[in-house]
Amino acid sequence: MQPALYIGQAALYQNVAPIDDAILPRTSRILVDGDANALGLRPWNDLKQAAHVHFPKPPSDEPAVLINTSGTTSGYPKFVAHTPGTLAAATDLVCKHGSLLAEDVVILSMIMTHASGVFRSLALVRLGTPFIMLESFDADVVLDNVERYRGTCLLGFPAQYAALIEAQLARPRDLSSLRFCTTGADACPIEIQEKAASVLGAPLYNLWNATEAVGTFTFGLASGPIVRIVEGAEIRLVDNDGADVLHGEIGELLIRGPNVFTKYWDDPIATAQSLKDGWYHSGDLMRRGEGNELWFVSRKKDIIIRGGTNISPIEIEEALIACHPAVVAAVVVGKPDTVLGQRIFGFVKLVAGTSETVVAEILQNVATRLAPYKVPEALRVLETFPRNALSKVDRTRLQAMAFEDNSGQSAS
Repeated sequence: MQPALYIGQAALYQNVAPIDDAILPRTSRILVDGDANALGLRPWNDLKQAAHVHFPKPPSDEPAVLINTSGTTSGYPKFVAHTPGTLAAATDLVCKHGSLLAEDVVILSMIMTHASGVFRSLALVRLGTPFIMLESFDADVVLDNVERYRGTCLLGFPAQYAALIEAQLARPRDLSSLRFCTTGADACPIEIQEKAASVLGAPLYNLWNATEAVGTFTFGLASGPIVRIVEGAEIRLVDNDGADVLHGEIGELLIRGPNVFTKYWDDPIATAQSLKDGWYHSGDLMRRGEGNELWFVSRKKDIIIRGGTNISPIEIEEALIACHPAVVAAVVVGKPDTVLGQRIFGFVKLVAGTSETVVAEILQNVATRLAPYKVPEALRVLETFPRNALSKVDRTRLQAMAFEDNSGQSAS
C-alpha cells in the first residue's frame, strides 16, 4: 500500500519531501500554506478550483487511517490501523452515546493526530453539530472562543483543565453557555473535576477511550475515574489466567466489537499480543461498579507491587492532592527495591511560591488518609511533570528519575 495524496502544512512537509516521486508524485502533494509553487508542489486553492472527481469506494476492511498511540503500554508509539468499517462503527457509538446535540457548539482543541480529535470531529460532522477547531491548545484561546461562540462542550486532558481553571480565575469570561466538559487520556484528579465545575460553571466528567476501541464507553456521571459501558458493548474483566473476575474485583479490560481496530501497522508481534480471539487486551485494570459503571484502577504495568501487595498509584495520587492545599498535582511510581520489590516514590507540583519544606507536612497529612504500606517513602518536588506527545504523564521517565533520585524527602 502506498500513499496517494499529501495535504498538509509547509512546516511538516520536510517529513514527506524525501519520498520518491515514483511513490508520491509532485502533483499529489498539496500545501495548505506557504509558497507551494516555489517547491514545485500544488497550492490549496487548486483543490477548491478542481472539477468534482469520483473516487472509487475503498474496501471497508482495508486500513483507512493510522493513528499514533502514546506509547504508554510498550514504551514506544505504535500506529493503530482503523478501517472504514471500524471508523464508521466507532463514530456511530460516539454519536449515539456522547450526549452531543445538533444545536451544540463544540470548542475542539484536540489535535487531529490524536484519536480524540479524529473521532470527535467525525461524530460532529455526522451530527451536523457546529464546532470550532483550534490549531493547538491554549487555555486563553479556548476560553475566549467559548465566550465568543457560546460554546456548549469542551474536551481535554487533566493538565489542560488545570490550565483552563487558572486562566479563567486570572481573567474571567462569560462561560454560562457551557453544558458539560469531558476529560480523558489520563485519570483526572477529583480535585480538578470539582474545581472545574465551580470555576468553569459546568460539570467535568471522566471519559475513557483507547485509540484501539473508541466508543465502547461514555463519560461517567460521578466524580472520579469512572465511565459507563454503552448499550450493546462487549467487555470482559479477566485475571492473569484469562478467567473472568467476580463483580467488584479488579481485572484487565478486554473489548470486542465492530469498533475495535484491525492491527498495528507493520507490527505483527504487538498485534498478536493485543488482539486474541477477537478480543482487544487493553492493559488497563478496572472493576465494575453499580449498573453500567466501570472504575479505572491503573494501567497494568503501572501497578506498584510492594511486598507482594498490589497498590494503585491513582489512590495515592488522589490522597496527596486532597491532603494539603499546596499540592497542585501528584504522580506516584514504584521504585525498585531488593527487599520489597518496589517502594513508593512520589512527585508533587506545589502552588507557586511554596517552600519545599512543606513536603514533611504533606507526608504527615497523607499518612492519615492511607494505610501505612501505601504512604510514599519519599517525595520530590517538580515544577512540571514530563509528558509525552499526547500530553500524558510520562511515568516511564518518572520511574527512571525515582531510581536515580537520592534527594527526595522521606517519610518519618
